[in-house]
Amino acid sequence: MADKRKNIKQNNIIQLLLGLVIIVLVNIIGSYVFTRIDLTSEKRYSLSDETKELLRDLDDYVFFRVYLEGDFPAGFKRLRNATKEMLDEFRAYTDYIDYEFINPSAADDPKERQSTYQLLVESGLQPTDLQVKTGEGQSSRIIFPGALVTYKAEEIPVELLKTQFGLPSEAQLNNSIQFLEFNLSNTIKKLTQGQKPKVAYMEGHGELGPDETADLMATLAADYAVERIAPEGRLNSLTERIARDTADTRILNKYDAIIIAKPDSTFSEQDKFIIDQFIMRGGKVLWLIDPVLADMDSIQNQESTVGIAKKLKLEDQLFRYGIRLNNDLVLDLNALPIPLVVGQMGDQPQIELFPWYYFPILTPVSDHPIVKNLNVIKTEFVSSIDTIAVPGIKKTILLKTSPYSRTVNTPVFISLRMISEEPDEKLYRGPAQPVAVLLEGEFKSLYQNRIPPEIANDKDIGFLEKSRPTSMVVVSDGDLVKNQFRTGSGYPLPLGYDKYTRRTFGNKEFVMNALAYLIDERGLISIRSKELTIRMLDKTRVSENELFIQIANVSVPIILIIIYGLISNYFRKRKYGRSWK
Repeated sequence: MADKRKNIKQNNIIQLLLGLVIIVLVNIIGSYVFTRIDLTSEKRYSLSDETKELLRDLDDYVFFRVYLEGDFPAGFKRLRNATKEMLDEFRAYTDYIDYEFINPSAADDPKERQSTYQLLVESGLQPTDLQVKTGEGQSSRIIFPGALVTYKAEEIPVELLKTQFGLPSEAQLNNSIQFLEFNLSNTIKKLTQGQKPKVAYMEGHGELGPDETADLMATLAADYAVERIAPEGRLNSLTERIARDTADTRILNKYDAIIIAKPDSTFSEQDKFIIDQFIMRGGKVLWLIDPVLADMDSIQNQESTVGIAKKLKLEDQLFRYGIRLNNDLVLDLNALPIPLVVGQMGDQPQIELFPWYYFPILTPVSDHPIVKNLNVIKTEFVSSIDTIAVPGIKKTILLKTSPYSRTVNTPVFISLRMISEEPDEKLYRGPAQPVAVLLEGEFKSLYQNRIPPEIANDKDIGFLEKSRPTSMVVVSDGDLVKNQFRTGSGYPLPLGYDKYTRRTFGNKEFVMNALAYLIDERGLISIRSKELTIRMLDKTRVSENELFIQIANVSVPIILIIIYGLISNYFRKRKYGRSWK
């Protein structure tokens, strides 16, 4: 009996030592061989290959100052914890990530807190006025759901909370958590990239001017080297133009992408040729074209106007690439309101907001990374788009109007009187109209078989009949990138902000996502397609069964431990009781 107990003791010691040796060996191997295992179904804790490569290429510290510390509701605590987990995940692939979580409201002195708030606003972070339920009612709290990121001598802000109009706060927080990898990785990329991609803003055809695109240019400048350019020369003969100066046919080739925003005059053949050959060489284009001339200033001054088709002469070129912009206007019951004077009180005019059906509000519903979970987008006098069957060209509809829309062909009489009339809902039965389309593939030149052989075969010109694989985005509204101005001062407001409703729409994010996809379609923008399943509690059921849940949480673990102890004791008695006999 003594020998048997001695053997059992020796086996236990051997098993203990063997377990310790295995643990030590695993740690030694782990210090040389890095691996992580993600057991979640949606690969929640697996970084994309693009992010891993970006982190491994770091040559200096990237420091995150995250302003998500403090007494927050549970939702914001989840955002805080998810941010910390993501930064820790980054640190698993590089030693050059460091962070600090800061409470901007930690100071007891109100003046000191206000000074901190002012510094954060000047640094580019936007405050959020959070309404918090307390035992005494509700209290207001200023929070900054963002971070300041520093790399070497540069610092840029990043917003961690992505707001989407019309979505519950929980859904907005979930989407913010879902896009954390993209937001943080994209911030690192902005700071560490060497030479910025070059983007050209086309001028010379009545496009939106510097004041109307002030915020767009300022936003683009953070990520791209932006230039405003205009093709030189205005000769009618394409042959004469090329023969005189062949260098200008390649004026756009040094750019990664070009933006054409709301032109109002005719494109000459040489300008179209330049754009065409830019595309043939793999260039990317963001077209923001209004096919119909309709101006809100004329309507407000005269209470009416007539919408007529513009003579841009781009129809054949876009048709060749697989798109037709229709000469119509879309009216949508889901529309942006405009201010109108309804009376006078003393010296002050009384202004009210009325829905203006010519200004559709677009809710992105596509899963494409350009628009996935994007905030609603405001438009002005938008037209419908038809896609054309072109071999080798993939078409993805990015934005549509709501199903409660209709189209009216030009010429169309537009009057403010429609505001005072109840809309006939029978007319607004759709279907939803496409207004933004992504085209991808190998495009055929508009000038294939249309120019003389001496030009087509000239090596100095380098004419191409078919493009390299490339892409473009076509939007039937140029005002989508136009910023408003602050009343009185004329100071440009942020793109997407509407001063009348005081709402910020997703126009800026749409443009930035579109350019990011066009220029670097296999890069970080693809991370926006990553889907995280956030399993939320049913608040109604939790409230109804609160007492039961509390009792179960306390008693069930204790009962399970008691049952385990009784079963374990029973089998030990059977095993060792027989041994003593």
